Amino acid sequence: MLLIQKIAKSALSLFVVLLLSQFSAYAAPDGQAIFKSNCAACHNPLKDATGPALQGIDTRVPSKEWLYKWVKNSASLIASGDKYAVDIYNKWGKTPMTGFSNLSNEDIDAVVAYVNSVKPPEAPKAAATGEAKEETAGWMYPLITLALLALAIVLWRVNKSLRRVAATNANLPVKKDTPYYRHKVLIALVAIIVFIGAAFFMVNGGVQMGRQQNYMPEQPIFYSHKVHAGINQISCLYCHSGAQQSRQAMVPSTNVCMNCHKGIAEYTGAAEHPLVTAEGKEIDGTAEIHKLYDYAGWDPEKKEYKRDAEGKILAKPIEWVKIHNLPDHVYFNHAQHTAVGQIQCQRCHGAIEEMDEVYQHSNLSMGWCVNCHRQTNVQFENNNYYSLYTKYHAELKAGKRTGVTVEDIGGLECQKCHY
Repeated sequence: MLLIQKIAKSALSLFVVLLLSQFSAYAAPDGQAIFKSNCAACHNPLKDATGPALQGIDTRVPSKEWLYKWVKNSASLIASGDKYAVDIYNKWGKTPMTGFSNLSNEDIDAVVAYVNSVKPPEAPKAAATGEAKEETAGWMYPLITLALLALAIVLWRVNKSLRRVAATNANLPVKKDTPYYRHKVLIALVAIIVFIGAAFFMVNGGVQMGRQQNYMPEQPIFYSHKVHAGINQISCLYCHSGAQQSRQAMVPSTNVCMNCHKGIAEYTGAAEHPLVTAEGKEIDGTAEIHKLYDYAGWDPEKKEYKRDAEGKILAKPIEWVKIHNLPDHVYFNHAQHTAVGQIQCQRCHGAIEEMDEVYQHSNLSMGWCVNCHRQTNVQFENNNYYSLYTKYHAELKAGKRTGVTVEDIGGLECQKCHY
């Protein structure tokens, strides 16, 4: 009897320790998760991207309080004439950083701690070891959960045995156990759990239907955005000229490609940047350029287009595979976001200048768009598109508000996106 009680007390103590350790682990903000969901579209911890590299940011800014204000509302600091804020604004193309008023000071501290802990990529062997450790840590939580569940079952059985022994010693009647498969409460509980689980998976499957985050189809030509937009610094608008003028960003015709590739017939950057697919297959960049010539009907030897008997160029369109797809009932206008809202391409498409093969970076769900409209400040300064909002201009000038979000100007109305 004493032995059973000691076992029960020890098991209960272990359960409490494990529970407290898990609570403390979940209580702390996850800097990596916050960085990936809010900052990664424009920033890299180790190198400049759309915005500056973030590692060591806490040692470069005037103070922690200044950093909190900058992250939550950079526009107000710039408007106040703060010299450091104005210098950053001018240095990075006069595009103010999106305000994240939803982040607490603790969240920002967690992000700073994370970016300061990021180390440069190591050799493949070291990277593989790191991935194995991360994978092991990921399995730790389910294992601990199962252990706690098993412990709870053991404690329940020990408690039941103790009661039976106590009843026997006191000459009290001992109630016969009902088999599990005949226990009405247990059967009802299992049925409810199964029903809730089935409903969850059905609803979640319906919500996720049609979404294709991380979708990376194989294209007819291996076109590296990293080589063109990253290494060679070609503007996105040179190829996607409609992004600032129309609803569609537009896919460039072969003529746009040939403007450069009439004179560039081979890929000479293989030594510095070898082309490799996501599956690890090496790509011959020169052969891909010659695929373009076949589509365009260009003869690289004669330096002229191939023509038929009637003088028509023997060209055919490149059948690019569309990556980003929205439902037919959703209206999205690129110009509204890039020209009027002054949103950078990377905000939605990710670090496109670092992608050899383009994939869908964001999930493009309704919730994702709505959250952006709730958090993103509209570029009111020197923007004639918003000149009719005289009330907000007056409040900004009087200091009654620090910014105007898309939500404030009707960005959450159903008719804005659905028609």
